[in-house]
Amino acid sequence: MKTWHEIRRFPLAVRLLLVNQLGVNTGFYLLIPYLATHLTENLGLSAAVVGVVLGVRNLSQQGLFIIGGSASDRLGARGVIIAGCALRTLGFALFALGDGLAVLLAASVLSGVAGALFNPAVRAYLAQEAGENRAEAFALFNVFATAGALIGPLLGSVLLLVDFRTSALTAAGIFAVLTVAQALVLPAEQRRAEPSGSGLIGDWREVLGNRSFLAFALAMVGMFTLENQLYLLLPDGARDATGWDGAAGLVFLVGTVANLVLQLRITRSLKTRGSRGRWIAVGLTVMGVAFLPPAFLPGLAPVLAGALLLYTGIMIAQPFVMELIPGFGRPGLTGTYFGIFYVVSGVAAAVGNAAVGWAMDTGAQGASWLPWACCALFGVASALGVARLHRRGALPPGTAPEAAAPVGERSRV
Repeated sequence: MKTWHEIRRFPLAVRLLLVNQLGVNTGFYLLIPYLATHLTENLGLSAAVVGVVLGVRNLSQQGLFIIGGSASDRLGARGVIIAGCALRTLGFALFALGDGLAVLLAASVLSGVAGALFNPAVRAYLAQEAGENRAEAFALFNVFATAGALIGPLLGSVLLLVDFRTSALTAAGIFAVLTVAQALVLPAEQRRAEPSGSGLIGDWREVLGNRSFLAFALAMVGMFTLENQLYLLLPDGARDATGWDGAAGLVFLVGTVANLVLQLRITRSLKTRGSRGRWIAVGLTVMGVAFLPPAFLPGLAPVLAGALLLYTGIMIAQPFVMELIPGFGRPGLTGTYFGIFYVVSGVAAAVGNAAVGWAMDTGAQGASWLPWACCALFGVASALGVARLHRRGALPPGTAPEAAAPVGERSRV
């Protein structure tokens, strides 16, 4: 009831974007986790070709976040969000209707570009419209996203009892509904600022020249790397502990319940009790500590305890991370900052994931604790990085974007 009351405090645009994120994650996780199995078992593609199809989708999204962010600044976030959802509708429909490699690659590209468009645009819109309540808005955003990430796979597993095409068309239908809803209801941004006349390259040069921002984005390698272990190391640990494939689902169940119950309470409690940088560092530390119980204790309980701690760390840190990003620069570049943040952090996290994968392979030879310890080190290292930036005054205050002076003008790392 308190969560519902909090939602009603926000303007219509923010409420629609929260529902939008529930739909986006539901549609995405309804399809993508089962795509590789469809390509190999139903279409008979080789592992190498499947890797290309999946890699193209990921590259199209991660590599083009900067384009989506800049487009939201220059064209308005509303139009970019609608275009992104429309493209994903088309991409997911192609997965359902096409079996040839060319069609599958086109579907992957369209799906990836769609994410590159609406992900930074949604966050820029949310940051601008939420004003002084950005932290709470992003906390609710996390709640809706987590709920969608749980509903999607459950719905997908049911639809796959019919066939993959039904699942893909359902996912496309969800994005089609979101596209129409946004076109009809989502208002234009009320606080949109005009970008400078320096051009696209000038905007990128301005953001990339902000060393405080780049240092912060690189420090977030721990958050992104450890968050990805919800889909890799922790489910693998749950399966190894029980010998039951379904045990992986318990990891998501524990985290989703905790997120729905605690996320908003945690954010509202911490918002008035210290600086954002301090709580981000604490959250990253908790994320790192989450990997210690499974490293040294056998059984399913330590894995689930680790999952709960990891979700808790994410709940502490993530809303404040999202809240701070617009404060690194002027309001006219909010989307660009989000876009470049995800590019830099995504590349860094890819390196981190490769390190965790190496640790998993090496640990299989008799050092089962190694990947868990590797993740703990990532969390602690990122926490120390953020703490150092905080001590040097390189992080913006948690204020509305319009009131925040660019950090690059106050302090350089």
